[in-house]
Amino acid sequence: MERDIWRGQVYAVVDDDAEVRQTLGLQLRRLGAEVAVYDGPQALLSELETVRPRAVVIDLMLGRHDGIQVLRQLADRDYPGYVLLLSGMEPKIIRIAMRVGQTLGLRMLPPLAKPYRAAALQEHLSSAASEPVLSTEGQGSAAVSLAEIDLALDEGEFVLHYQPEYDLNSGTFKAVEALVRWQNRRRGLLMPGQFLHAFSPRQMSNLSWLVVQQAIRDAERWRTAGRPLSVAVNVGADQVMDPILFGLLADRRRADSETAPLVLEITETESMDDELLGGELAARLRLHGVEIAVDDFGVGFSSLARLQSLPISELKIDRSFVRAANEEPADAAILRSVAALGRSLGIRVVAEGVENLALLPLLRDCGCHLAQGYALARPMPAADILALPEHLPS
Repeated sequence: MERDIWRGQVYAVVDDDAEVRQTLGLQLRRLGAEVAVYDGPQALLSELETVRPRAVVIDLMLGRHDGIQVLRQLADRDYPGYVLLLSGMEPKIIRIAMRVGQTLGLRMLPPLAKPYRAAALQEHLSSAASEPVLSTEGQGSAAVSLAEIDLALDEGEFVLHYQPEYDLNSGTFKAVEALVRWQNRRRGLLMPGQFLHAFSPRQMSNLSWLVVQQAIRDAERWRTAGRPLSVAVNVGADQVMDPILFGLLADRRRADSETAPLVLEITETESMDDELLGGELAARLRLHGVEIAVDDFGVGFSSLARLQSLPISELKIDRSFVRAANEEPADAAILRSVAALGRSLGIRVVAEGVENLALLPLLRDCGCHLAQGYALARPMPAADILALPEHLPS
């Protein structure tokens, strides 16, 4: 059964080391996958449309070329598959490459350091093997028209999946983050990276209000069923400053004073903007019963003074500092520092991107409050939330 998920899938290996290419090819074929190997990026790029690899495994050092340049070339070609960086470079370089790929819209898998174990390779590629990949036909912004987005908004094709967050001390299921998906009639279920780039500002605002309203309704259903959960929703700077938001929040408070906590997640770069999180705006949100979370904390250059002066309830540590914290002392040091900062200011600290249960003892020891990631639970439809156990398995 394990080999079935790999069968018929093509994986591309790009490495200038012949021994590495041979070893990777052998290991992937043992899993049941088909393999295309390349000693440089140009051959891969010339065959990308015909080979259509499920994932590209690429080194950052490629002779005359570098892997970051190849990431840009893959993005220029609207490559819809996954990318796994396999490199012996220092962690800071790998982390920068990861952030470049994510910013370009590529589907970046957790990186793998050389030397690696075959089991680790399988683990890192397993999500690529088991999840759907869109063809390049559906990726580019030209393939999704504004009219198609308007129709999808009108007909309710945008749905929410929720990823649970667990209390690290008690193991209790405490909160969820709302993540938008497009149930597209022609292409199936699409991830945000496959459609948000095509939205106009007006459409982005309309989608934000739909997401907030649906998240509030789902949270109320869970509360009525005996599971009160805090719900986090990602919003942009324009949406937080829009009067429509305060109208929705006022309606929510009038409907029921016992509403479940609502958390607005704002990226670190946006949240440190004076205009966005000025004292008046932040105070008004709190008066409406809304908590404020700083998302992806650690990837920008934030003002620590504002963390002290503004009513921020939660810091979400960027996944790039969490994934390899057991192996990288520098990442563990950042976790400890952020957790200590949060505790001293009375702010919850959430570790994002937990993809290995072996991280949990370290996260507890660092002082993180909550954890979120594929190792704990994948995003799921609202109907599946009530079926989750209240506590993590011991």
